[in-house]
Amino acid sequence: MTLPKDVNEYIQRYEAAVAQNPECGNSHYNLAVGYMGQRRTEDAERELMAAIECSPNLAEAYVLLGGIRLNQGDLDGCLEFNRKAIKMRPGFSEGYGNIGFIELQRGNVDEAIENLERATYFNFRYIQAFANLANAYLMKGMVDQAIEANHKALKLAPDFAPAHNNLTIAYLEKGDYALAAEHCDRAVALGYDVAPEIRGEVDAN
Repeated sequence: MTLPKDVNEYIQRYEAAVAQNPECGNSHYNLAVGYMGQRRTEDAERELMAAIECSPNLAEAYVLLGGIRLNQGDLDGCLEFNRKAIKMRPGFSEGYGNIGFIELQRGNVDEAIENLERATYFNFRYIQAFANLANAYLMKGMVDQAIEANHKALKLAPDFAPAHNNLTIAYLEKGDYALAAEHCDRAVALGYDVAPEIRGEVDAN
């Protein structure tokens, strides 16, 4: 959700909405988004809990709570809230994408792939999920699938630097050094910090 330029006005509007109708889950959720825009994490968490109490199926609220837990370094909490999100809305791509990301961080590659494939199935424009899925495929040695996932991300956003970095690695794995160099140069031009060992391998070939 995109916040308006005047966040204070936005917050005041939804504080008034909550005061007028405390049982409206969407108003609590929108107010939480405003608080998060001001980094008022405790206030945001309180309103998200209220949103869920009023509207138990509000999957977006669970995902935001998961994001708060992730920022606090609580991977278990993040995973739990995102699992609740997809339980409430089985086709909620963002929940699957977040679960896949956490599983990837933990080295659970098979679980990551399963969830990220679902995320991109339910939302074929989910760029970050395609990039994470490509990473997971690379970790599994599924190089061709990684290349395909990265190209899907670039079709959506040609200047998405992480996908160019991923393709550099994938094409190095395949021994296609010309394409690896092309994507490495593109990633660097876009400001991506390509690992020195990757750049060294490109230069050596």
